[in-house]
Amino acid sequence: MKQFRFFAFFAFAIAFSTTQAQTALPSVELKTLDGKTVNLKDYVSTGKITVISFWATWCAPCKKELTAIADLYPEWQEKYNAQLLAVTIDTQRALAQVRPLVETEGWEYIILSDANNQLKNALNFQAIPQTYLVDQQGNIVYSHSSYVPGDEFELEAKIKALAGKE
Repeated sequence: MKQFRFFAFFAFAIAFSTTQAQTALPSVELKTLDGKTVNLKDYVSTGKITVISFWATWCAPCKKELTAIADLYPEWQEKYNAQLLAVTIDTQRALAQVRPLVETEGWEYIILSDANNQLKNALNFQAIPQTYLVDQQGNIVYSHSSYVPGDEFELEAKIKALAGKE
């Protein structure tokens, strides 16, 4: 019986990991900082590797993560054809604080707003920062919750592998 449980668990783990590796990114409408409605699929159907980082102005670890990535980001763009979408979950009332923060920090990312939590709910996560790595076909291939210094290098290794430049 123990062997059966082990085999069943192992088979489930393999099936889940395969499913997780090929989870398609949902088609959700977000807003730019100028208030324009855009579809997330328009950004991930460009054939680029895409990092999606969920953050908020009140989240200190989120800001630390995006600031740490800022130093590496130009290289990611050049070497790996990668882009980063920084998706704020700040409420409509707090959105006025987003642009000044982005400008102060000098973040060169595409900034989108999920103030109504449509994408957050579709991806079903609770805590931020939450980071997803999306392949060139629009499939989520990696996700990570929270941030500690050095996580950006693990993310870079995943991007490098996805770009086939190991």
